[in-house]
Amino acid sequence: MGALDFYTTATGTDVHTAFNSAREQAEWEYGTSGYTGTIAEKNEVTLLDEPKRSEQDAVGRAKELLRGDDPRVSGKYGPAGALPITAVDASGAWLFFGVAAH
Repeated sequence: MGALDFYTTATGTDVHTAFNSAREQAEWEYGTSGYTGTIAEKNEVTLLDEPKRSEQDAVGRAKELLRGDDPRVSGKYGPAGALPITAVDASGAWLFFGVAAH
């Protein structure tokens, strides 16, 4: 089995609420049979202590972390990473990313 990088955003009152929402959406879109290559394969999230960025800048930073094989987020069976992003509304927003089994 291989692995794919994924990048997805979600909003919520906190990072865990947003993470669960993103997982549920991915499960609805791609199913729950495993090896989807999406956030649906992740059971945990690691919020990285970094400043808020635009979504585009956050994707760039996430790619840097994955290319650098950052141990906090690089394992296909480890946690997803989360970076705070700027949002147009008052709720919190995060970019979730990582490597997922495919």
